[in-house]
Amino acid sequence: MEGILVPLITPFAADGSLAADALAALADDVLTQGASGLVALGTTGEPFALDADEKQTVLDVCAQACAEHGATLVVGAGGSDTASSAAALAAHPRADAALVPVPYYVRPGEAGVIAHYARLAADSPVPLLVYHVPHRTAQPLSPATLLTLSRLPNVVGAKIASGMTEDAITLLGDCPENFAVLAGDDAYLSPMLALGARGGITASAHLCTDQFAQLVSAWHKGDAATARPLGHALNRLSTALFAEPNPTVLKGVLHAQGRIPTPDVRLPMVPASARTVAAVLTLVCP
Repeated sequence: MEGILVPLITPFAADGSLAADALAALADDVLTQGASGLVALGTTGEPFALDADEKQTVLDVCAQACAEHGATLVVGAGGSDTASSAAALAAHPRADAALVPVPYYVRPGEAGVIAHYARLAADSPVPLLVYHVPHRTAQPLSPATLLTLSRLPNVVGAKIASGMTEDAITLLGDCPENFAVLAGDDAYLSPMLALGARGGITASAHLCTDQFAQLVSAWHKGDAATARPLGHALNRLSTALFAEPNPTVLKGVLHAQGRIPTPDVRLPMVPASARTVAAVLTLVCP
């Protein structure tokens, strides 16, 4: 698993319903422009605010797009409860992998995290990607724990959203060769790639998708002369997109571009300010 995987937003129509046609168009756009896959029902897709039928629609649209493009489909699944997480994984046999967060809020400790993933990996019909995002879960993981997780059967990679920290750097240096480390903080995509990440799960790549794909290719080829300035430019874009809670700014920009029918998000999210959206529009590639 490598390249840019785009965690799709969930667009809403003016009446508040899910805009499935706009979602399908976004999926086709990013895959045509060079994304290697999609993440359905990731955090960017507001899964907390979708009902069961809406989640199924998102899955169906993303699965169809990935099938048409020969792309990778990753599905966000799981939570703080091991039993319900296992049940959620069983519902996604069409996925190439499931993105499973470290249990959040309950703070089970690192031994509990290892036991959680070991149980899920043993029962899951699809391979797992560990989603390490300590600023959301309140559960830090040491480099040793991440390396232990990387060696579990049926755990094929990790989305690392902890910045350029010791845990990320150690994992990149010491994980098994067949374990895919994916950058999860958009602003740190370029340095993570420089240190050996296979790619990224990158919300910012709804925009300038081809340039994000080019960044991955340049670092994988060792073309630092191309990758460094491109990485700096995309960092500025990503930083601006996350100036307010994700995906509010991204939705505002996509709406301004005419790619989704509204910039709407569902509570507890509220739309991004016009000033922040306007600032991002000055950075978006032509």
